[in-house]
Amino acid sequence: MILGHIGARKGSKGVPRKNFREICGKPLIDWSLDQLFAHPAVDAVVVSTDDEEIYEHAIARGALKIGLRPDHLATDGAGKWGVWQHALEVSQPLLDAPIEAFLDLDCTSPLRLAEDITNALVLFDEQDPDMVMSCCEARKNPYFNLVEPDASGALHVSKPLPGGVVARQQAPVVYEHAASTYVVSPDYLRRSKGLWEGRVIPFLMPPERCVDIDSEFDFRLVEFLLKEAQNG
Repeated sequence: MILGHIGARKGSKGVPRKNFREICGKPLIDWSLDQLFAHPAVDAVVVSTDDEEIYEHAIARGALKIGLRPDHLATDGAGKWGVWQHALEVSQPLLDAPIEAFLDLDCTSPLRLAEDITNALVLFDEQDPDMVMSCCEARKNPYFNLVEPDASGALHVSKPLPGGVVARQQAPVVYEHAASTYVVSPDYLRRSKGLWEGRVIPFLMPPERCVDIDSEFDFRLVEFLLKEAQNG
């Protein structure tokens, strides 16, 4: 059984109440909810939120009735991992079969396609990792053009290599962690304390489908790209 999950906290400093803000004709969360409910591999859907309106909306759509998330998971400092663990724990008793994969869609990244979900699930099935994490090619590279200041304020390459790197093509490959699509082993989720304790492998997506809404500018950009996609 595959459990589809969306985390949608009420609070947001960059874009107030962004998860339920309308974008291109429907609440932001519905772009991801629609994908979960429509995907043939997803057996059940759960939404973890501290927002009563979002929760009732999700239940009306057909999500599992797990109640609002605990207060300690509704703060600015609460990470994904604890939210995922709680959602898994309270969802399993409501299902009639063991959860074999925990599929999380970040509702602030609505540009993913259905094929991205399918391909992430296929990668998880074929490679049998602890977790599949959406990534895209990094726009900047710490071995080449990411810099940081030393104690004197002088800039240096963040991760210098012997002899230096004079062209980006010479630098080791790095990826951006794209908050979009994750597939997690339930056993790994139960036993681990964070994302990086096990074998986490990348699921590469085009960068134009990995834009994450964290500011008003991001919201306007994603809105533009969604309208462009709608208009073909």
